[in-house]
Amino acid sequence: MYRIIERKDLSSTIKLMRIAAPEIAKKAQAGQFVILRIHDHGERIPMTIADFDRAQGTITIVFQVVGKSTEELATLKEGESILNFLGPLGQPSEIKKYGKAVCIGGGVGVAPIYPIARALHEAGNQVISIIGARNEKMLFYEEEMNSVSDHFHIVTDDGSRGNQGLVTDILCDLLESGEQIDLVFAIGPVPMMRAVAELTRGHGIKTFVSLNPIMVDGTGMCGGCRVSVGETSKFACVDGPDFDAHQVDFDQLLERQKMYCQEEQDSKEHWHQCKCRG
Repeated sequence: MYRIIERKDLSSTIKLMRIAAPEIAKKAQAGQFVILRIHDHGERIPMTIADFDRAQGTITIVFQVVGKSTEELATLKEGESILNFLGPLGQPSEIKKYGKAVCIGGGVGVAPIYPIARALHEAGNQVISIIGARNEKMLFYEEEMNSVSDHFHIVTDDGSRGNQGLVTDILCDLLESGEQIDLVFAIGPVPMMRAVAELTRGHGIKTFVSLNPIMVDGTGMCGGCRVSVGETSKFACVDGPDFDAHQVDFDQLLERQKMYCQEEQDSKEHWHQCKCRG
């Protein structure tokens, strides 16, 4: 059992949990993920690590309440426990001194981009961070991202905080100004990551994205997280989750993400019905 040390509501639908998991915290690196299971009958939920503290032995996860499992996870309180918490899984992000790195987080993608931006900063890179959300209420990790950035930009769809527009607007401005950029790292909704990849492709800038396809075991056995990268099949759980953005087949990724939408909705409705029946 893994105890919840801290729980926060970052917004009405975005939640933060800090979990006591000393063995995972000891080995965790930026870009890796965990798979958790709430109880014996729960599904396996992959979560990219949003932070880790080796001294305190904790792993932080940030998630958005969307389906049945995340809604059930959000009901847990500080002091309660999660049955299974497996990790760290996946390949760590490629951290070294590149020069000038742009780190982009969209929506909940701000959480996993934070440890990457921090690691790049600690490696001696100049870090430009861009975070975006639909509105001010959906923003989080502002102080954390600012603390590891040489330049920090906030974008909201409605203009309620920072610049109005998309994260790619800021990136486009940087590119058009002639800014020398050596690396771009983007995490967020698939359309956002694809748009970033298209912007940097013509400039020949090394660009990474972190992919979160459907995943079951997290060890490369089930093949559920298969993605096409450079016309080759890769498994996001063991080959990633980071991949060369210019090689990813985003069309296929989007189609695969839609495969079980109806089943996910049915599961959520069934869970609500069971709760109502007591």
